[in-house]
Amino acid sequence: MGMPETANVVVLPFVETDMKGRKSDEFVRMPESDFEEILARAAEQGARRALADVGLDGHDAAADIHDLRTLLAAIRDARRTAFQTFIRLIVTAVLLALMAGVAVKMKIFN
Repeated sequence: MGMPETANVVVLPFVETDMKGRKSDEFVRMPESDFEEILARAAEQGARRALADVGLDGHDAAADIHDLRTLLAAIRDARRTAFQTFIRLIVTAVLLALMAGVAVKMKIFN
């Protein structure tokens, strides 16, 4: 695999430990296009492995992710609705207490 002189070259440190625990510092030289290809392949394999680890691999993965997003949206909506209902309940209770106080003060039910 010869490298042309005009190509961009990536120089990477390659640290290796031998059997006695000694490190040898060397460098690996490769064309930038080869390095980018290796990185892209490694990234793709890592992404596939991560998706497989959480059970989102296979043909149904897109539908599963869509279902999860829909479920999260429904949970957020339910949480927001519950909070709004709680606030309305508190406001209604305060208004009823004020009205009861006014009724007692004006002796409407006496």
